[in-house]
Amino acid sequence: MFDISFGEILLIGIVALVVLGPERLPTVARTLGALVARAQRFVASVKADIHQQANLSGLDGLRNDIQDAASSFKAQMEAEVQGVRQEMAAQSAQLQQLSSEAKAPLEEAAHTIHGGLDLQAESAPAAVVSAVVAEKPAVELPVRDENQLDLFDAPPPASQPSSESRPHA
Repeated sequence: MFDISFGEILLIGIVALVVLGPERLPTVARTLGALVARAQRFVASVKADIHQQANLSGLDGLRNDIQDAASSFKAQMEAEVQGVRQEMAAQSAQLQQLSSEAKAPLEEAAHTIHGGLDLQAESAPAAVVSAVVAEKPAVELPVRDENQLDLFDAPPPASQPSSESRPHA
């Protein structure tokens, strides 16, 4: 540490023994050892504090990098969402325009087919309404097999217990 050889430490010990005497030398050596130990602990504490501050500054830089990445990701996502919203608005406007364009030919076709008659009105002749209704094809129901269980039908009616199965009292 101080580049002192064993011979020099021995010379300092002999001088201390002569100057202090054999009674006070152990007390002084103990005190000197405690002071050296306290100095070593202080140096170790300062080193640990410096190391911790260096780590904290590194962590601060890392935290700043993560925050920058998060804010750029958030901005990118907001821009994407805004673009999707604009595209949806454009598609909605286009669909509304196509709907309004398709409505006129459908109304014209309905007018041509029904001959300008309002089938919903009360004043429409019954014969015309029945003729138009008769033109609609009837929907054929599928043939039902009585041996098959249909899970979507209503449940069968509950049967009444017969008097034969009841015990007589």
